[in-house]
Amino acid sequence: MPPLLLFLSLLSLLLPHASSLDYCVADLSLPPTPSGFPCKSPSKLTSDDFYFTGLGVAGNTSNIIKAAVTPAFSPQFPAVNGLGLSLARLDVLPGGVIPLHTHPAGNEALVMIQGTLCAGFVDTANNVFLQTLKKGDVMVFPQGLLHFQINSGGIPALAFVTFSSPTPGLQITSIALFGSNFPSKLIEGTTFLSDAEVKRLKGILGGSG
Repeated sequence: MPPLLLFLSLLSLLLPHASSLDYCVADLSLPPTPSGFPCKSPSKLTSDDFYFTGLGVAGNTSNIIKAAVTPAFSPQFPAVNGLGLSLARLDVLPGGVIPLHTHPAGNEALVMIQGTLCAGFVDTANNVFLQTLKKGDVMVFPQGLLHFQINSGGIPALAFVTFSSPTPGLQITSIALFGSNFPSKLIEGTTFLSDAEVKRLKGILGGSG
């Protein structure tokens, strides 16, 4: 076989597999691995696999925190699997709060769309960084650091956030302490809160122990 034809034949064998290196749309029918979900076969993908409409509708804010987070992580938007990014929508009513929490696997950037949020984070040297965010403002929250957002205005606040991971993770401090079965005596000993206060908070957030 002439060298050119041999080269073209080999190239034709490689081309069907080339697109699989461009992306890894999550196959949610398979369990996730430490590096993300297994990839859906490229031959089964359509443009709909790279399209998500879930952030166009406000989340349900009729809850104790008067706020909602609508995620577009790998489980909701499989196309971000393996891309090193994801998104979410924040809806916060006046007086509402996204409580102190961390994202252990990703940095966060927040873009204000409507309303006002008081936002901030605490670094590992216990320095506190606070800012009042209005429409068009952006704030970043480094990976793993405690941070929060509170609606400090008179109208519902809307913000979109992006993360440097398709699965940034989430741990809300108050839920971890008072919404779990963490023994009350250990919480009292590690936080210096009274037994009555720990029981009150567990009663509000549904914890036991």
